[in-house]
Amino acid sequence: MEYRRLGKSGLQVSTLSFGSWITFGYQIGDREAEKMMAYAYDQGVNFFDNAEIYAFGESERVMGRILSKMNWKRSSYIVSSKAFFGDGGKKPNQTGLSRKHLYDACHAALRRLQVDYLDLYFCHRPDKNTPIEETVWAMHHLIQQGKILYWGTSEWSAQEIMEAHMVARQNKLIGPTMEQPQYNMFHRQKIEVDFDQIYKTVGLGTTIWSPLASGVLTDKYVEKIPDNTRMNLDDLQWLKEKSLTVERLEKVKSLNRLAQELDTSLAKLAIAWCVKNPNVSTTILGASKLSQLEENLNAMEVLPKLTEEVLQSIEDILDNKPSKPMF
Repeated sequence: MEYRRLGKSGLQVSTLSFGSWITFGYQIGDREAEKMMAYAYDQGVNFFDNAEIYAFGESERVMGRILSKMNWKRSSYIVSSKAFFGDGGKKPNQTGLSRKHLYDACHAALRRLQVDYLDLYFCHRPDKNTPIEETVWAMHHLIQQGKILYWGTSEWSAQEIMEAHMVARQNKLIGPTMEQPQYNMFHRQKIEVDFDQIYKTVGLGTTIWSPLASGVLTDKYVEKIPDNTRMNLDDLQWLKEKSLTVERLEKVKSLNRLAQELDTSLAKLAIAWCVKNPNVSTTILGASKLSQLEENLNAMEVLPKLTEEVLQSIEDILDNKPSKPMF
């Protein structure tokens, strides 16, 4: 396993990490989750990603039980949570980025994960109803209290991230260290263009999610759409309609042929392509089966095959390279 600094911070994160969205406490039970976390840890993964909204808190409970059982040294792993959507409560202050919800959500995550502090704590989405000053102050205070070590954002715009840094700088507070955006062969704008300057100005770290575009960038959809995938879950029909377009599936077939020519799988090729970007601090993997995780954690072996010629072949197939502004 390789490790990269999380932005300009001194924190070392494994280039490949493991997340629990849609699986822990929902698709799989504790036993399978434990096998995958143990395997990932043994392979050098040191970052495990979670959020209050995942399975309405049950994902964090599952991970917490596993962390407690494994009894790994706390210094050997990084664990995260995210706040915004809440854990199922619908009353006022049970969602958003107010000082109250961030405090309540942080303490609830600590209880569920059975840890004394969160290494990474994310604002899961921007909150138009809360002043950015309130959110930055709340995160700064949580760091001062030792409840979190680094705070960041998820799916914020470059402008919103820089606004948070401006508030932090004006008040001598700690600004966001990292952003968690979607990044894959079909979703490139933020990582490759929008954040281009803030990597340099504030040293933004990135913990990217969905490197396989929710499983589309695998060989499972090359022939037909199988029945036993997350795309067929009732509450993910919106994702199916958005992801499984005719144009996209044709590109997947071409990418799969290229992967076969390279003697690898499309999944490993897609993950390695994400890792190839030096502005990606860590790529979060998800899996519902141990065999999937075993394959995906071998993606690093594909990196030497990503020559300039191969990368250009990928660009020719995708035909979606985001353009940078002229000025």
